[in-house]
Amino acid sequence: MLLESVIGHRGCAALAPENTLAGIRKAHELGISAVEIDVVLTADGQLVIHHDRTVKRCTDGRGEVLSLTLEQLQQLDAGSWFAPEYAGEKIPTLKDALLLIQQLRLKLNLEIKMHRHAPEQLVEPVIGQLQQCWSDTRNLVISSFDHQALKLCHQLAPEYNIGHLFETLPSDWEAMAAAVHARSIHVCHKKHKTAQAEAIKKAGYELYVYTVNHTDNADHFFNIGVDGLFSDEPHLISPPAETK
Repeated sequence: MLLESVIGHRGCAALAPENTLAGIRKAHELGISAVEIDVVLTADGQLVIHHDRTVKRCTDGRGEVLSLTLEQLQQLDAGSWFAPEYAGEKIPTLKDALLLIQQLRLKLNLEIKMHRHAPEQLVEPVIGQLQQCWSDTRNLVISSFDHQALKLCHQLAPEYNIGHLFETLPSDWEAMAAAVHARSIHVCHKKHKTAQAEAIKKAGYELYVYTVNHTDNADHFFNIGVDGLFSDEPHLISPPAETK
């Protein structure tokens, strides 16, 4: 299995500020062995872990990530919005996150967030950083909703596992997955159907769904053959008996 049957979404988003080193540590403390985080590009060409186009929701700042420098971003408090005990938590660099995740021996799903950048602007530095800092390609999946970004990922580093993200599975999903040499398909749990799961598995892909935060939903997806679930509350989800 590329990832795990239960993956911490944005670290462990229900229990610690998302996309922070604290969130990654929290997932590890809970015994979660795989996490998903998002990578974006700053105004000065640095790579940081953050989900939104702006910093408003998850920091005490304002503005778009792509218009702020790394120095400006790391002056922000990315923890107080979540809980007082996380005051002073910073937006981490991709390098710092990669080093911590490997230190904790976790698997990683790294999602590339384009936010209006051309694929080469973001993909090339991401691949460069991974080649410098990530040691075991078996424990890494790169995913994105951006088809062109995934094509470039494979061209630059065919050794990396690719996961094609879809909100709604399109009719030509298999051709799209083949074009980027995907190993897995990642889909929204709200719009996923049993027949689609059967088709994806029959075609030889691993299947992951996001974002599942209720145990009854989790049981349903495991029963129809889904390989893994992204969850904000991974500690509440029991994997299938054979993977425990």
